Amino acid sequence: MIDKEQYKVQQEPYYQQQKNEVQLYEATYRNRLPVMVKGPTGCGKSRFVEYMAWKLNKPLITVACNEDMTASDLVGRYLLEANGTRWLDGPLTTAARIGAICYLDEIVEARQDTTVVIHPLTDHRRTLPLDKKGELIQAHPDFQLVISYNPGYQSLMKDLKQSTKQRFTAFDFDYPAPELETTILTQETGLNEATAGKLVKIGQTARNLKGHGLDEGISTRLLVYAATLIKDGVAAADACRMALVRPITDDADIRETLDHAIDAVFAS
Repeated sequence: MIDKEQYKVQQEPYYQQQKNEVQLYEATYRNRLPVMVKGPTGCGKSRFVEYMAWKLNKPLITVACNEDMTASDLVGRYLLEANGTRWLDGPLTTAARIGAICYLDEIVEARQDTTVVIHPLTDHRRTLPLDKKGELIQAHPDFQLVISYNPGYQSLMKDLKQSTKQRFTAFDFDYPAPELETTILTQETGLNEATAGKLVKIGQTARNLKGHGLDEGISTRLLVYAATLIKDGVAAADACRMALVRPITDDADIRETLDHAIDAVFAS
């Protein structure tokens, strides 16, 4: 017997609502509709899902998708042991059995022949066939499937099929407005509002460079990293270069531009 409590989020994750996404998600859960969360790296997609699992008091099973993930990694496989073979459920199967929210993070990283296994769980059937075991699982009434991905990194080779997309309701996430993002930094790290506001200003500058030398702007996650270092006593300029600039680009010109922006913001 699987203990559901081990999959529950024990403490309330800090999440700052941007619009009405909490109420909308609650409506999808009441009706057990599959959910797709789209948005740039580090904008709060995973934190949102974690927060909703906590708020709804439901188990959460998270899978970090990758290109090597097979269907067996999701649904399960037979293991060879000294006394024979034993079936081991995968995370998707476990979630379907116990009524958890199953969160497939960065779903486009998985191979398309792997993601097809979720299709029967996302329509009226709500079933999961275990072909190797000869079993058809009827999903628990509390089960819900949530997927996420970053549309900015889509390509023809890494995109969801329409046959998959049209099985989900969807949320568009973006980086928070400056005032809200400042609040997030102060709440997450205890950094004073004035310094947090300067970090947000640097983040805005970098995001304006997306498509002009940067593939992706500075995420809220990286701003939290910088705020954490500054709160710990690291000089602001050093913290910003370490947490905001060096991770996102190796281009010397872009680095110099961002370094100048940092010096200008913290000189004011």
